[in-house]
Amino acid sequence: MTAPDVPDATEHAIHEICTRAREASRALATASRSVKDTALLRIAAALEESTDRIVRANAEDLARGRAGGLNAGLLDRLRLDRARIAAIAQSVREVVGLPDPVGEVVRGSTLPNGLRLRQVRVPMGVVGMIYEARPNVTVDAAVLALKSGNAAVLRGGSAAVASNTAIVEVLRGALTDSDLPADAISSIDAWGRPGALCLMRARGLVDLLVPRGGAGLIRTVVENSVVPVIETGTGNCHVYVDASADPAQAVSIILNAKTRRVSVCNAAETLLVHRDAVEAFLPAALKALHEAGVALHVDSRAAQAADRAEVPTDPATDDDWATEYLAPELAVGVVNSLDEAVAHIRRWSSGHSEAICTKDLAAAQSFTAQVDSAVVYVNASTAFTDGGEFGLGAEIGISTQKLHARGPMGLQELTSTKWVVTGDGHVRP
Repeated sequence: MTAPDVPDATEHAIHEICTRAREASRALATASRSVKDTALLRIAAALEESTDRIVRANAEDLARGRAGGLNAGLLDRLRLDRARIAAIAQSVREVVGLPDPVGEVVRGSTLPNGLRLRQVRVPMGVVGMIYEARPNVTVDAAVLALKSGNAAVLRGGSAAVASNTAIVEVLRGALTDSDLPADAISSIDAWGRPGALCLMRARGLVDLLVPRGGAGLIRTVVENSVVPVIETGTGNCHVYVDASADPAQAVSIILNAKTRRVSVCNAAETLLVHRDAVEAFLPAALKALHEAGVALHVDSRAAQAADRAEVPTDPATDDDWATEYLAPELAVGVVNSLDEAVAHIRRWSSGHSEAICTKDLAAAQSFTAQVDSAVVYVNASTAFTDGGEFGLGAEIGISTQKLHARGPMGLQELTSTKWVVTGDGHVRP
């Protein structure tokens, strides 16, 4: 049955693409590591060889985005230049160096009756990705899918359509050059939102769907998909400065977490400060953040510290505590205890990444035990929540759900398992 508001021709086209991807996935499932790694090296080289073409296509997207009022954070995510393309190509080469998860024995045993059991990693099959204004994700998703033996069907959004079209053509050409099926990497951008809806409903053709983008996109996919979804959440991330924190170290951590790159999901959006750390830490922190161009939304006690530091602020509201700014803005509050900080995080966090700055081991242990997010840091910036930084190579997203995968998703998270049982004429009595 055709999905509501989806033309028959669109549904047919998407199903045809997914069918070809499924056929390609069968070839990838049995490809050796050397075959896949050779293809990945060809992809890296092809990206570098096609840099000028990709940058020209990206310039079209950037110009259209500016004309359409795309905000600075999204424009930064969208932008590709020679340095970024070189970094993307290098990340592909780093995936080549990672172990192939396919065929890994997760566990095994021999039963008393002599049956030999092995649980082994196998590819998912066809992995769909729906994402926004992030052309680098096109490469990340494609190469991680390839290395883990999966085919990828990609929907990259209208903001990056020229960039993604160019990139997918480069990737498919590299697969052909490597004697692998080009349909292992496909784009459905040409079919727009109706095509994305068809992808969400292609149960039986698509094995896994991963949305990556803003809260609205993720909610739409979760609510409309009949294909299994791994939810990658938004990043309303917190840094809590405990009473025992080293003030200078804590200033360095919040500056990095907030200002290293404001448009990414691991950027800190709220700073919480224990009341006993205010005097030694907060005026200096607010001054440094202000000088770095960060607009500050503060509660009444943080406002007093801002006044002492002669830093302009706005009053914080519930909207500020709930907001993933993806911009040079930060909500700041003072709490009476670690438990109060944890309660605030539990209420407002998106479950992505949280950090505590402390020299108190008991406080660190309490924070990491009580905060229920995908990644919890002690005396380190939330900016490290990244597949590359975690040694996973490129990442397909940061999962904030609890089933199958949580945190940065690398190669293993794109596999399932199956049991292989070997007997010698065994029959069950």
